[in-house]
Amino acid sequence: MLNQGMMLSNRYEIIETVGSGGMSEVYKAKCHVLNRFVAIKVLKPEFSSDAGFVSKFRNEAQSAAGLSHPNIVNVYDVGEENGIYYIVMELVEGITLKEYIQKNGRIPYEQAIDFAIQIAQGLEIAHENHTIHRDIKPQNIIVAKNGSLKVTDFGIARAASSNTMTSNAMGSVHYISPEQARGGYSDERSDIYSLGITLYEMVTGHVPFEGENNVAIALMHIQSDMVSPREYYPDIPTSLEKVILKCTQKKPERRYLTANSLIADLKRVKENPNIDCIVVQTAVNNSPTVKMTQEEMNAIKQGRQINAGEAQVTAPRVAQQRPVTPGPSVQRPAAAPTASAPAQPLDSRAESRINIPVMKPSSIDDLFPEDGDDDEYEEIEKAAPVNPRYAKEEEEIDPKLKKIIMISSVALVIIISILVIFIIGKIAGWHPFGGDDKPGVKTETSTDSSEDSTEEMGVMVNVVGLYKTAAEEQMKKNGFTNYKFVEKKDNDVEEGYVIEQSIAEGNSIAKNDEIIITISSGKEMTEVPDVKGYTDEQAQVLLREAGLEVTHGFEYDDEVEKNHVISQEPESGKEVPKGSTVKIIVSNGKETVTTKVPNLVGLTEEQAKTALEEAKLVGNPSYDFDDEVPAGEVISQTEAVDSELEEGSTVSYVISNGKENYTYSVSFAGSVTNSDYDFEEFGNVNVKIAYKVGKKSYSLYTGAAGADSFPLDISGNDPITGLTTNSGSFIVEITDSDGIDVTTCFNTSGISATFSQE
Repeated sequence: MLNQGMMLSNRYEIIETVGSGGMSEVYKAKCHVLNRFVAIKVLKPEFSSDAGFVSKFRNEAQSAAGLSHPNIVNVYDVGEENGIYYIVMELVEGITLKEYIQKNGRIPYEQAIDFAIQIAQGLEIAHENHTIHRDIKPQNIIVAKNGSLKVTDFGIARAASSNTMTSNAMGSVHYISPEQARGGYSDERSDIYSLGITLYEMVTGHVPFEGENNVAIALMHIQSDMVSPREYYPDIPTSLEKVILKCTQKKPERRYLTANSLIADLKRVKENPNIDCIVVQTAVNNSPTVKMTQEEMNAIKQGRQINAGEAQVTAPRVAQQRPVTPGPSVQRPAAAPTASAPAQPLDSRAESRINIPVMKPSSIDDLFPEDGDDDEYEEIEKAAPVNPRYAKEEEEIDPKLKKIIMISSVALVIIISILVIFIIGKIAGWHPFGGDDKPGVKTETSTDSSEDSTEEMGVMVNVVGLYKTAAEEQMKKNGFTNYKFVEKKDNDVEEGYVIEQSIAEGNSIAKNDEIIITISSGKEMTEVPDVKGYTDEQAQVLLREAGLEVTHGFEYDDEVEKNHVISQEPESGKEVPKGSTVKIIVSNGKETVTTKVPNLVGLTEEQAKTALEEAKLVGNPSYDFDDEVPAGEVISQTEAVDSELEEGSTVSYVISNGKENYTYSVSFAGSVTNSDYDFEEFGNVNVKIAYKVGKKSYSLYTGAAGADSFPLDISGNDPITGLTTNSGSFIVEITDSDGIDVTTCFNTSGISATFSQE
């Protein structure tokens, strides 16, 4: 465990512990190079000492660092210091999806769909970059404070899957795919299975399989069918349930092949939960093919049962015997494992084999009782291809079984041939069984419209909300023949889905009565108006009047006035469906960029100009004589050093002309007046008026003054002569009898000084 304040790689300062997992501990840290907070995941010592794991971990973490997506926790760095192996990741403020479910219970299906789309989008990017997560579960999904989801632990998950780990290190087995449970090859579809289990937990509040130990749960993933989510909560849409079932098919090829196809179906369900376009392949699970050992085959031929002690029991015995049907393979029903099933190690190289004892007849004649003249059966051996890692057991087929298959096949061919001939005859107008008129069949033997005919009746089904092809399939399935589709614009129903039907559900009608099914042809189109140059408020009014939604972006622009539209997407004049969103970019006005004022005092005129140009400021020089500053150097500047100014602002500064050869005289005029001082209450004041030229001050008035002394005129002072500069300033100090400065109670703006050259 790392201590607070510890530095990693002389860059990352440990701030605090965030959490701890099976293989690592997570810390909040500060990166002092980029001045930002990060999360650092540090491997625990028991894994840091495994060189193989560390190598795999570093390679996969470096690969994950190449993934960049809003729904993936970014990996910034991978490092090692003094045997401490760590990865540096984006710090996301929030909680895990597991904690979110535990806190809030089952998630509403609309929000669960949105969450699943975000997770799948993260997986899509990872899969496109040939990175498989292998450990998708709510514990590895972070729900940020803004509601977005981020997938984490890409590198560490794959590294863990390549090593033998404890159950704690490998995390929960509740989300593992069947192929991973068997120790077989896993790919993108394994992540999709785990996402399906995660989605199941989101909408139900719990995982589908529970058991006493990890092996029992893993066997359930391999063998058992999970309870339908709608059996727990009927408010879950059927379409969403089908998505979950398709994600969690036992065989990878039956699942979604890509995250992109899963996202497409989730978005369809989000748009219209009543759709019926999710196709889930049905697995034939009522008669699974069972691999039988040589001992079991010999027992069948010898007409005896296998005792429980003669076979390895690794799963519960089937509670009820199912009739055995003659066929090309001996079959037995699969049994779901229970929590008490003994733990079977999962082979890391191939599918685990589970031998289930089956109740068998006492002899082979009980299987095939008909025509059993032969006492001995010829064994037909068929060599199976040898797996490089295993040697498969030989399979034997009984001759009588082969005979039954052959007879059944011939009979089936004859029946099909008769049916084909009958159908062709009906099409050609043959009547091999007599007259045309049959009960329940409408005939055309008479042109009289009043002639009675019997029509086949049916009950109308509901196809509203179905896709066109699904609706057509329903109509055919229920025997309706006279239906037609018409199209209609609809802003609420996606194109291709049924809006309404002319016959209401449950009505009894003739199956050849006309049925009109209205299909959405999509949203009504509208032309995007041109809103460039309008104010934001005006643009919104124009777009909403056209039936469009508005979203904003903001940019600085030197030419477009603030709060006016710079551009729009889509462009004006384009036809789009009503309700579409138009993004407008609104001007923030000219961008204000500030810069610091450099110190110009003491620089030459050229140096001052260069310094201002580098700071992106404009110089405004003036010139004056100065006895102390050499000619050509800056005497003073108007703006304080290091103060912030907008780029392009003007800075004034004075350049010395050196010593002036002329002399000047200055004369004074005006008076100081009383504006707010109460002489009766506070008494007389002491007044000092001086004029400062350069570093020398000249006294103009000093002494006490009463109320009758004001206005205090300074015009009578003699001019000051022999000055080497033509600038100066007044110094006025007025205090009361207690020495308190009361200058502000008097008006000094009425006095002035006038220079003249001598």
